Amino acid sequence: MIYKRSSELFKIAKNYIPGGVNSPVRAFKSVGGNPVFASKAKGAYVFDEDGNKFIDYISSWGPMILGHAHDNVIKAILKTAENGTSFGMPTTMETELAQLALSMVNGMDKIRFVNSGTEACMSAIRLARGFTKKDKIIKFSGCYHGHSDSFLIQAGSGVVTFGTPNSPGVTQGTAKDTLIAPFNDLKYVKKLIKNNSGEIASIIIEPVAGNMGCVIPKDGFIEGLRVLCDKNDILLIFDEVMTGYRLANGGAQEILGVNADIVTYGKVIGGGLPVGAFASRNEIMKELSPEGSVYQAGTLSGNPLAMSAGLATLFELKHNPCIYDSLENKTSYLEQGMRAILNETSIDYRINKLGSMISLHFTSEDVVDFKSAQKGNNEKFKKYFHGMLSEGVYLPPSAFESYFLNDALTYDDIDFTLNAFKKVIKLI
Repeated sequence: MIYKRSSELFKIAKNYIPGGVNSPVRAFKSVGGNPVFASKAKGAYVFDEDGNKFIDYISSWGPMILGHAHDNVIKAILKTAENGTSFGMPTTMETELAQLALSMVNGMDKIRFVNSGTEACMSAIRLARGFTKKDKIIKFSGCYHGHSDSFLIQAGSGVVTFGTPNSPGVTQGTAKDTLIAPFNDLKYVKKLIKNNSGEIASIIIEPVAGNMGCVIPKDGFIEGLRVLCDKNDILLIFDEVMTGYRLANGGAQEILGVNADIVTYGKVIGGGLPVGAFASRNEIMKELSPEGSVYQAGTLSGNPLAMSAGLATLFELKHNPCIYDSLENKTSYLEQGMRAILNETSIDYRINKLGSMISLHFTSEDVVDFKSAQKGNNEKFKKYFHGMLSEGVYLPPSAFESYFLNDALTYDDIDFTLNAFKKVIKLI
């Protein structure tokens, strides 16, 4: 394929935008080469500025669960836009989406809309600290909760060692209140709680991780976190920005059978428009301003365009739950095809999958946490990514990101993908 126009556009963009992109993974730094500039998308396909067509396996990093430019979503956005794009005042759509979103999940009484997943997670942590009157949090290596200071912390050398900032601009003062544990390691979490007794406000986790590839919790891990939180007066926060309304109507809570105290949302809940949200029980949410003293605000929170897109998307998912079975079946079909092809080679690999999330790792070890994910052969991944791109298949341009399938994908699309996969695997 020819990417001349995209290359030119990237060169121009770098003169005005840091790195030429507004989110780092788009720059292709981890796979090499220049990014592809999108011009339009429809259904399961995205088209670039050079006119190339790709089968899309990122779905805008998750939100396009119904497919790009879904007719009902676009109609809702256009109808809303005719009456104005932002008011800075309450609208009925905010209440309607709140009612619909809450009706699909367990244990949540109220929800607050914000503008991004980062903002949702940042606000959830502030609310947890305000409610518990404690300062420290536990997060897990490889779980990404946005770019708020509290989350950009890397692990220290042991359970008593504080984390250290892994981004300039994050202070040591912030870092000291963030404790890091390996994903799927309940014993480590127990040690952190013991060594910081009475100081931990919350544990925040992607219940199904998507930022070190798709990593699934081991049996008993999430359940164990719930027990630990209950015993130690710690709030359990599920970051369901990726998994919320994607794995099931009730998200990871429903799939895993464990309820969190606070849940954060994004992506699907806004139908592809910028949005985030966090939800909890009444006793916790009443601490949030203007009812309580925990402050959070946003000029564009509850934006009518985002609310209309979210309403249209969640309406489709609630009234057509067979979409989840369809996505599960398509993802399983893709997985089985990839395994059959890889088993004919000597390539070491692991495939992780849950629902419509899936990732391929070029490694001989099971991928259960960030450390094991890092052992994947990134040189193989680079060849794999660019090979698939040249065949017309757009995958995440990072070995540490999950694929997200959308319901517009057909089995013909997946067969095309598997045929391309077979060609590319022979070359790596």
